[in-house]
Amino acid sequence: MTDQRRQTFGRALWLLLMVAVALPAVAQQSFKQLMRQSDPTYLNSSEARRIGDQVLLYQRVTGGWPKNIDMARPLSDEERAQVEADKQRQDDSTTDNDATNIQMIFLARLYQATGDQRYRDGFRRGVDYLLGGQYANGGWPQFWPEMHDYQIHITYNDGAMVNTMMLLRGVAEQREPFQGDIADERQRSRAKEAFDKGVACILVTQIVNSDGELTVWCQQHDRETLLPAKARAYELPSYCSAESGGIVRLLMSLPEPDERVKRAVHAAMRWFDKYKLTGYRVKRQWEWDGRQTVIVRDSTAGPMWARFYDLERCEPFVCDRDGVPRRHLEEIGNERRNGYAWYRTDPAELYPLYNEWTNRYDPANKVTISLTTKGANENGHFDWFRETEDSGRGNNE
Repeated sequence: MTDQRRQTFGRALWLLLMVAVALPAVAQQSFKQLMRQSDPTYLNSSEARRIGDQVLLYQRVTGGWPKNIDMARPLSDEERAQVEADKQRQDDSTTDNDATNIQMIFLARLYQATGDQRYRDGFRRGVDYLLGGQYANGGWPQFWPEMHDYQIHITYNDGAMVNTMMLLRGVAEQREPFQGDIADERQRSRAKEAFDKGVACILVTQIVNSDGELTVWCQQHDRETLLPAKARAYELPSYCSAESGGIVRLLMSLPEPDERVKRAVHAAMRWFDKYKLTGYRVKRQWEWDGRQTVIVRDSTAGPMWARFYDLERCEPFVCDRDGVPRRHLEEIGNERRNGYAWYRTDPAELYPLYNEWTNRYDPANKVTISLTTKGANENGHFDWFRETEDSGRGNNE
């Protein structure tokens, strides 16, 4: 087979695979967009009520919801019966992938638009679910009340805990769409307490490096020791840029930050600036076996950050389902290489926010940061592409 034919075949195979993978993802994204609807005309429509009724149907007896389900799709009688039966499940309620939070926001807006108390009651059950899942140390797991394996860890992954905290703060402060009697006084008071405990948990889980310096956070932390913890095989204990960005954004939103909050924000932004990667960008290109994610040189690219940095040397790594950290994308199999966000650019959004925040709250301790200075890979802090004993042991062999 010629190179051109192999490339054509690879593209066709990749497209088929992507269609199979993308269809559920597209449906889920469409569902999430519906859940974020705030137009009163739509919320008063029969279609919005139909979806709201199905959202209530999917709500478990725990008060929470499962994830990755298109709850707007019309159900057959057989499917409806199965959903009814599943309401008793105790093992799939979660805040992962926006679950529970996004349903609660939709129900709150439906109630504000229609006054239908069924939506308010469902929302209140959700509030009690969120309040009931918080650990004494202020953290939340990924699933509860029944949980298994890494689900027990304090979970910052994909914004799970931050999203929960933001919703509860909205309840406590009666921010839209949580104004009026959508929650009762007891719930508002407990929501305020839960948010404050969550902030305390964030501050005590901020990773301290070997030099005694505050840095950032892991995707998940052990609920007992509060140390960085492993989740899925390819999600190892590490410094995590994406989740840390969301945490810093939350801390900077506090109206009266105390000294601990200020230190946490300054330290995290110092870490982001020190360990940014420059002179490269992520590119997805076609090869004979399909689309591949690669890192290419680009002197004009803005900074990016690896998703994971190891805890020993604070160097970027990627990982496959075998749990072995590696330095290069080409050393891991196609499924994880192309199916996970290994590099991020969104921490760059924190820079102007930080400058505004520190000028207002703590100009004397402002950290000098810049999106245009060289990153750790270019200023000699580490050699991003140095060879290690694991190099070449990927799953592409």
